[in-house]
Amino acid sequence: MSAPTSYSAKGLDFVFVKATEGRSYINPRQNAQAAQARKAGCVVGFYHFLWPGNIAAQARYFVEKCASILGDILACDWERTSEGTYASNAQKGKFLVEVKRLRPTHRVLLYCNRDFWLNQDTTSFAADGLWIADYVTAGHPRIKAQWRFHQHTDQPLDKDVADFESKTALKEWAHLA
Repeated sequence: MSAPTSYSAKGLDFVFVKATEGRSYINPRQNAQAAQARKAGCVVGFYHFLWPGNIAAQARYFVEKCASILGDILACDWERTSEGTYASNAQKGKFLVEVKRLRPTHRVLLYCNRDFWLNQDTTSFAADGLWIADYVTAGHPRIKAQWRFHQHTDQPLDKDVADFESKTALKEWAHLA
């Protein structure tokens, strides 16, 4: 979510906030966005938009510049850049491993769309879980792989569902309970 600082988290169980991109962008509103979600009792996740190249440096940049605290989820956003390029499958895997090494107490996810999962991914490696984008019925992405979060629309904002029995189960998984 790259929404304004002020948004309603009422009724939400979790919120994902864009933290960083490449090695040059830091979301200046991430602290306020996360605080709003935490105030509403949400599980908070942060994501890094991955660019090709300098993977270890991007992982360090993400964990150092991200406003995460213990129990927050960290995610790699793997998709095409504005230039039409994307990190390779090996680079995606290296980023996930490096973030987990740097923040071993955090859950680490892979975010990608259905096309990337089915046609670019060759390893099915998603660290601690897959966050899949597929704009179909909520909770029914068209993949066979186990997923944790499903982004089912981006209208008017990104909307996701989680594959957990309850908010308590989600918090336990994220190490919050």
